[in-house]
Amino acid sequence: MSDLDLLPSLRECGGRADVSGQPVRELLNPREASLGTTVVRRLLPNLGRRMVGAWCFVDHYGPDDIADGSGMQAPPHPHMGLQTVSWLHEGDILHRDSVGSVQVLRPRQLGLMTSGRAIAHAEQSTVPHPRLLHGAQLWVALPDAHRHTAPSFEHHVDLPAVTGPGLTATVILGQLDGAVSPGTTYTPLVGADLALAEGADVRLPVEPDFEYAVLTMSGVTEVDGVRLDPGSMLYLGSGRGELPLRALSDSGLLLIGGEPFEEKIIMWWNLIGRTQEEIAEAREAWMSGDRFGTVHGYDGSPLPAPALPATPLKPRGRTR
Repeated sequence: MSDLDLLPSLRECGGRADVSGQPVRELLNPREASLGTTVVRRLLPNLGRRMVGAWCFVDHYGPDDIADGSGMQAPPHPHMGLQTVSWLHEGDILHRDSVGSVQVLRPRQLGLMTSGRAIAHAEQSTVPHPRLLHGAQLWVALPDAHRHTAPSFEHHVDLPAVTGPGLTATVILGQLDGAVSPGTTYTPLVGADLALAEGADVRLPVEPDFEYAVLTMSGVTEVDGVRLDPGSMLYLGSGRGELPLRALSDSGLLLIGGEPFEEKIIMWWNLIGRTQEEIAEAREAWMSGDRFGTVHGYDGSPLPAPALPATPLKPRGRTR
């Protein structure tokens, strides 16, 4: 699922200067957004925090009972300058894109789409589909040297894991404690799914030069002493060599992190660029049917682009 908001707010992201070099504990409150038939909790970009490493967008949705509904329905829409990471705990999603990929994504399988210079895709629940839908959609900003790369899609079923007493950490992207995901990355980062058994009390090795955040998908945990309920995210800054985790119930977490992203970017709707002119050109290309290609097999019309805001689009720092 991607950002289907037809009235997107201005998002100015990026820049390293405002990244704390010390550990912090900053609780990020989500805002709810209705995307098609699905209500999501948007955690990045946030009122005070726009990026964590190269991670620039995090939506958490579900668990939703979709037995009597159509589930996820995201019509064809464009992406530019980013990677999308689809991650499920329950349910399944049928992915189609304009480079010809057709793939059903299932729980704890990595769906990684690199938009590069331009791609379009659609996502929807299968027919028939499981009763419950629960997952997260994340975006990774591409650095300038790679943001015009050819678009592609990867599907990885077998992902490496780091284990400990009461802990299984599946490495979604990047590397964690020596375990390396097969997914393609363009900046030093990590994304990991953490499954904790009730009563687990562990210390997860992390990189001091990375900044991190943790999202609670399910259960109740304490992350570095801060209680996290489902749907909440804790920004942790950098400077840690290990991360204390304690499970008050069986829990599922997402850990994201990476080297602070040095470049300033503009993120508007589903597009990432560096200038307003670049964003405007991409919007026009989508509306005219150029550049982004065609998603075949989706029963419905592509999503029209919203109007550009009257406020100038300018790249800014990563915090307000």
